[in-house]
Amino acid sequence: MKRVAAIDCGTNSIRLLVADADPATGELKDLDRRMQIVRLGQGVDRTGRLAPEALERTFSACREYAAVIKGLGAEQVRFVATSASRDAENREDFVRGVVGILGVEPEVITGDQEAEFSFNGATKELTGRADLERPFLVVDIGGGSTEFVLGSDSVRAARSVDVGCVRMTERHLAHEGGISDPPSPGQISAMKTDIAAALDRAEETVPLSEAATLVGLAGSVTTVAAIALGLDRYDSEAIHHSRISLAKVREITGRLLSSTHAERAAIPVMHPGRVDVIAAGALVLLSIMERSGADEVVVSEHDILDGIAWSIAG
Repeated sequence: MKRVAAIDCGTNSIRLLVADADPATGELKDLDRRMQIVRLGQGVDRTGRLAPEALERTFSACREYAAVIKGLGAEQVRFVATSASRDAENREDFVRGVVGILGVEPEVITGDQEAEFSFNGATKELTGRADLERPFLVVDIGGGSTEFVLGSDSVRAARSVDVGCVRMTERHLAHEGGISDPPSPGQISAMKTDIAAALDRAEETVPLSEAATLVGLAGSVTTVAAIALGLDRYDSEAIHHSRISLAKVREITGRLLSSTHAERAAIPVMHPGRVDVIAAGALVLLSIMERSGADEVVVSEHDILDGIAWSIAG
């Protein structure tokens, strides 16, 4: 067993996993898994820079995570930063802050690396499942980008495209300093067009329709699953490996796109940080399912964090 700590800092959230990994058995035992919505990517699509307040929210979470890592005695830490910090002009401010708090440099990875980590994290425990056909299409819908990875035992094709729940919300639903509530038919149409163009780009590399099983990762997918399951609180065990039909995803997406902020916030499983971006995230998921021909999505709570942890454990 090796005790490792993995941090995934994305556009919308920063997450920590401290786990004991046993490469011999393929077992990854969680000791602490947590998430904070910090919106590091706030305004990056518009300004090209990380906002001071977004950096401070992220550094505050890093300080909390540093204490957890120290308390649990992790032997090795790996910090992976994704879309927002990859795009920002002032990413060095981010790097210096993280090093000062955690003592490790954030690795601003490429979209292809991000895709490989996501695939490994999501599929390591699915490979023995007789009820799931291969190849898998793993889709990680983030805040600023979405990763598409096709493979069976290893990655066959991967592509990252700049479409995510935060980016789509800021690009199409922002209006007079707030978020359209609910969005207009014109805004929804523009968002669909943007997503379709991103799927065209993804298909240049990844043959989406060749997938036998669609595996969905990250907060937009798990939140849609929690709503579909009718949970009165967020329950990772119930959500993990649940199978949500295309019809159900279509129904929930329509409901989210036609609801107000207050109505979305009242959904029992809704994290406050996802209220304004969940409709866009659900639309991305629905669009992927329709394009790939998937009649259901297998939802995984294990994703890039688990892939990062395995990369340390060997």
